[in-house]
Amino acid sequence: MSTYTVRGSFPARDGPQQFEKEVEAPNEDVATERVYSNFGSQHNLKRTQISIDEVAA
Repeated sequence: MSTYTVRGSFPARDGPQQFEKEVEAPNEDVATERVYSNFGSQHNLKRTQISIDEVAA
């Protein structure tokens, strides 16, 4: 599996919060899904609230 770097933002109390997360996944789509899943469970966010700007290998 490759390591992908996912960059984006989500709404926080003080305005948009930028993030950069490294995820191991077989492809970019799975990496994106894992970020949605992790941020949704950790920060109680919906997928529509998470904005992914870039997925790089």
